[in-house]
Amino acid sequence: MVARVWSLMRLLIKGSVAGGAVYLVYDQELLGPSDKSEAALRKAGEVVPPAMYQFGQYVCDQTGLQIPKLPAPPKISFPIRDSWNSGVITVISALSVAPSKACEYSKEGWEYVKARTR
Repeated sequence: MVARVWSLMRLLIKGSVAGGAVYLVYDQELLGPSDKSEAALRKAGEVVPPAMYQFGQYVCDQTGLQIPKLPAPPKISFPIRDSWNSGVITVISALSVAPSKACEYSKEGWEYVKARTR
């Protein structure tokens, strides 16, 4: 009984996290035009490293742990538009040739099996 309840709880937690992530992506309009996605990524690059640095300092202060001084947060810069375009082109081209490649590899595999069984 406890195992079923725990499984259900895990499923609900995972579903909630996934739903929250989808909502956040939709709310920040990351699925819209690339200009808005680029602006959101740039904003995240400015906000996330300092926040992680401050959180690390807070944990050190609260727990009393003496860990080495954390370095300053790194600056993140991505060539967003170029990498996005090349990534999309690569994925779409791979998806477009996937059926023909699968057929080609199946034929080669079948020929290999036939040659080995003779």
